[in-house]
This record gives sequence, C-alpha cells and structure tokens, in this order.
Amino acid sequence: MDWSAEAIETLKALWAEGHSTAEIGRRMGVSKNAIVGKAHRLALPARPSPIRRDGVSQPITSGRALFTPPAQPAPQARPAASEPVAPRAMAAPRPAAAPARAPVAVAPQPSSLRAFPRVSSRTCCWPIGEPGTSGFHFCDGGALTGKPYCAEHAAVAYVRARDRREDAA
Repeated sequence: MDWSAEAIETLKALWAEGHSTAEIGRRMGVSKNAIVGKAHRLALPARPSPIRRDGVSQPITSGRALFTPPAQPAPQARPAASEPVAPRAMAAPRPAAAPARAPVAVAPQPSSLRAFPRVSSRTCCWPIGEPGTSGFHFCDGGALTGKPYCAEHAAVAYVRARDRREDAA
C-alpha cells in the first residue's frame, strides 16, 4: 500500500484513540498486518497486550531482576574428634552373576515357501486376489508397449478426468 500523508495522519489519530489494529484496518480498508507494520515503522507507542492472565497484569521487570544467584551455604564447623576411629573392615565386592539367558525360540520356517512368479516388462502387472493368500497372482496377459498393464486392465487403470467426474456425479 502507498501510504499518503493523509493515511498516516488517520492511522496516528486512530492509534491514539486506542482502536485495535483490526478496527483501524477495517476503517482504512487495509489488512491488520499492514497497520501493525506501518505502526512499527512509524515507531508509534506500544500498547499493552489485550490478553489478560488471571485478571492481573504482571509488572514489567528487567532480566537482571528475575535472576537471583544461589546463596552460598555457610561453612559448618566440624566437631573435633576426641579419639581416632579405626576404619571398618569391608568385604571384597562380589562379582555380579551373569544373568541366565533364556533360550531364544527360533521362528519356524513357513511350511510352504513358493517362488513368486517373476513379472517382466512384457507381462501385465495387474494384481489379482488378496496379497498374502495362496490365490494371489498377477494377470499374465501381454502388456501394452510403454504401459505396465494389458489392454483390459489399462482401460480400468487409466480413466480420463472427464469420465471420472461423470462417475462421481
């Protein structure tokens, strides 16, 4: 937005009256963010936040006032030992026993491992059946040149956008 002298004066007047940035923007026909940006560039006085926390506003303090160094504990006087005390005899530490390992169950091999038929670029890649079941396989028809499917499955897979919209209605 090109800010004319008249628009700037209007902004300053509405700002001084205490209107919100959204209200000023509505009155001037610009966005709230345009008002915020221009007010910042003009260094207009900041306003208190409209967000109230527990109904009481917090006084603004400097960062130094918030930090208080921890108090040093006063040195404590040690009582004088009247007689020397012999050190206690300690038993040697016992080595930690290795945890007993439970035998790991080996996963059983599937009873029927079958080779998955290799699909080449010349065969149709259309899946038939449910993956993971014994009846799952791919169509073995001849694939169209440059496509992964045979003519029948390509007609299903490649639907024009216009046809798709007609089916949706």
